[in-house]
Parts: sequence; C-alpha cells; structure tokens
Amino acid sequence: MIRTCATCGATNRIPAGRLAQVGKCGRCGGSLAASAAPIDVQDVATFDEIVKDAGVPVLVDFWAAWCGPCRMVAPEVKQAAHDLAGKAVVLKVDTEKLPALAQRYRVSGIPSFAVFSAGKLVKQQAGAVKAANLLELVASAR
Repeated sequence: MIRTCATCGATNRIPAGRLAQVGKCGRCGGSLAASAAPIDVQDVATFDEIVKDAGVPVLVDFWAAWCGPCRMVAPEVKQAAHDLAGKAVVLKVDTEKLPALAQRYRVSGIPSFAVFSAGKLVKQQAGAVKAANLLELVASAR
C-alpha cells in the first residue's frame, strides 16, 4: 500500500502488516498516520495479504456501485475507518470487480460486512448499518 507524506509529499510503501501503525517517511522522517480511510481493494492477492498480515482486526465492506444502500452506507464506513484508525483496517471490496471474494465468503446480499482477526473470518453481517454498529461489530470480534 502507498501512503503520501503530509510534510514533504513523498510516497511511501507501507507493508500490509503495518497499515494500522504510525510510520515514518523515508524521505523527510515525518510521521505517517495510521490508515484512517477505507482502502479500496483492487485484487484478490492484496486482499489476502492485508487480511493475513494486518495484526489488527480487518473490517471489510462488500459493495457495488449500482447498489443504493451501499452508497448510503459509504459515509458510515468512512466514519468507522476514521474512528478505528490504529485499531483496525477497513477495506472496501467491489463485488462486481472481485466476484471471487464475494463467492468465497458467501456474500449473497450487499452491503455486507465481514470482520477478520488473525487472518480468519470471525463475524459477518448483511445490511446497511451506522458507523456505531460497525464499531461494535469489530469490537465483538476481538
């Protein structure tokens, strides 16, 4: 994953296992904040790497662009990612682009949420929810 330094603008490669940690810019030494926004997953390999190596719980939002409830819940997912910064990683998986992941976790309706801990699926919940519910979902999976 790539993080841009707020101080100097340099791009920094962050290993999947350190997404929830504060890092240090390789160019200027400035602080790189923990991931505080949902990460759009572009491929199955990246998803697997983050879930396996995160070191913190991983909340996954399975969604699609055509889904009205998914668009309605997107600000809630963004808020949850902000609130969980440093405590969990939040991923967004577009089920139209990555149907294999939706099939792997038997996602039959969207939006659907899953929580992984230590690389294993520990909780799943379908339907539109508020940020507070997403925080509770992650907390209950620890």
